[in-house]
Amino acid sequence: MSVYLSAEAAAKRLGVSRQTLYAYVSRGLLQAHPAADPRQSRYRSDEVERLGAERKRGRRPKEVAKSTLDWGVPVLESAITLIRRGRLYYRGQDAVRLAATATLEETAALFWACAVETAFPAEPPVALPGYDALLPHCAGSSPAEALPALLLAASADEATASWRPTDGRFFENCGNLLRLLFAAALRTRPSAAPLHRQLAAAWGLDEAGADLVRMALVLCADHELNASSFTARCIASTGASLRAAVVGGLCALSGNRHGATTTRIEHFWAGLTEREAVAAQIERRLAAGETIPGFGHPLYPGGDVRAKALLARVLPEFPVAADLLSAAEELTGQAPTIDIALVVLRRHLGLPEGAAFMLFALGRAAGWIAQAMEQRATKHLIRPRAIYTGLQPDEADSETGTMEE
Repeated sequence: MSVYLSAEAAAKRLGVSRQTLYAYVSRGLLQAHPAADPRQSRYRSDEVERLGAERKRGRRPKEVAKSTLDWGVPVLESAITLIRRGRLYYRGQDAVRLAATATLEETAALFWACAVETAFPAEPPVALPGYDALLPHCAGSSPAEALPALLLAASADEATASWRPTDGRFFENCGNLLRLLFAAALRTRPSAAPLHRQLAAAWGLDEAGADLVRMALVLCADHELNASSFTARCIASTGASLRAAVVGGLCALSGNRHGATTTRIEHFWAGLTEREAVAAQIERRLAAGETIPGFGHPLYPGGDVRAKALLARVLPEFPVAADLLSAAEELTGQAPTIDIALVVLRRHLGLPEGAAFMLFALGRAAGWIAQAMEQRATKHLIRPRAIYTGLQPDEADSETGTMEE
């Protein structure tokens, strides 16, 4: 007969926090079983013991260190975002359900633990003079290139400095930082209008299009300890401002294995022709050794829930995209991710090139600020150690001809 443990008892047996226990479940390392109370889960004692033994003896320290940096065992505790059993939660709330109605301002306030009115008052922020001076020089630049420079020019570092008390004025400064980023994205003056409506007005969207933009921003708002969020936390851990953390997040997001995956998808899509069936073209590319960007996510074995939510509203009105995604999913065996869903949305709404990356960055900035706030509150510097693989000192001495007497 199986013996079951509560979440608290299982976490104690493993010597981890409950958040880490839930992360083990989300990564398939441990199975959660239904309990009498539907709000709780229980865990088989023998499975917990097996996992504990594997954690102790299963891998050498070098392998453990590597795995933590490659979709491995959690390395930081956080109360912001949870990915478990193929679902995404913001502060315990289902992110997909939240995205059905919430604005980015409301999501940011949830992340930052403050009132919406406190962080986003009626008056817009004022950009610094350097912002106007820089705007003409960024006219032809992509969002990935322009956003960090324009945000630095528009905002003051001391507004979100680590020495500032966490009061109403501080949260207002965080909201201003987000509003200034939106202004930088649109190359306009800062506004107090709802963030998604600023984009909708600039892009000439109707009410339905504006609502899709709102939903996309919320779905992109945070995603646990991804590369850009970890970058933001590292920067915040040094005592730098939240402004610096957002700029660092933008720079990390620009990589083609992160936010700029949307650019790779755009290039892939642009290379398809109407003269041949899309399935045949994708099959030929796969046979040539190419990978199809925007499909398959390690944290969502059953498919990226963010992409599912967004595509469910777009694909019925965009049959060309529906055919492309269906063919790619059938041939690769992998489901679409949020990256390709953003590109589908951009093309469906006729948004300018780069808008998919822009939506990703603007939404995620709310999460970067939250991650940086949380890290700052720990007062701990993130400083991992490296596994040295170069020449050992005695080997270096012998190669240079140095001999000990």
